[in-house]
Amino acid sequence: MTGEPKVPTLDKYWAKLESQLPPFSPEDQRVAVTIYRELAKGRAVDADQLGRALGLSSAESRALLQRDTIKSFIYPDSQGRVLGFGGLATSPMHHRFEVQGRTLWTWCAWDSLFIPGILGHSARVSSPDPETREIVRLVVAPDRVESIVPDGVVVSFIEMNSEVFRTSAANVMASFCHFIYFFASRSSGARWVGKNPGTFLYSLADAFTLARRLNERNFGPALAERMPG
Repeated sequence: MTGEPKVPTLDKYWAKLESQLPPFSPEDQRVAVTIYRELAKGRAVDADQLGRALGLSSAESRALLQRDTIKSFIYPDSQGRVLGFGGLATSPMHHRFEVQGRTLWTWCAWDSLFIPGILGHSARVSSPDPETREIVRLVVAPDRVESIVPDGVVVSFIEMNSEVFRTSAANVMASFCHFIYFFASRSSGARWVGKNPGTFLYSLADAFTLARRLNERNFGPALAERMPG
């Protein structure tokens, strides 16, 4: 008889995850947070829009978008605009993410937990359990999960064996995001994990703890600048 796979402690998993994240300079932090907040307006972001938000010329903002630490998290559209960035997307995906009356989507379940902290606003999240198709519904504030339906939601994660976060957005999606889901119950999550080697389950509270660590590590002081409106 086999049970659920061995689950790493939060500290152990975080240490491995953190070691794979690219370093963000203070300027990188400001650029990344600004891209998230511009995307949250509900449309793809180009260099002109980013430049206006940062108070820079289009040429300067275009150069910033080409930095390795920024470019590796950009999912571009056919015109080269930022269609998605670091977990947030303006085109439909599995995880619906509503913030300030606008509908966006996230690349994975975990993104839905840390992006409210970047935007400085609560979000309504709805995501189908990939095993049962039951809809998980959350209200996620920047500093806590305010509402959970149904009770007992868990989140899948996957062990990482390569530096996926230093490659491309497409690789991050394929190697990491496509294994990070909300489940309506531990039983449905366990069934799914049993069919996906290398995955395991964390409680929603543990996943949110990891989300807060990610924001502090990646963006730190840049998060003090709240999005207006």
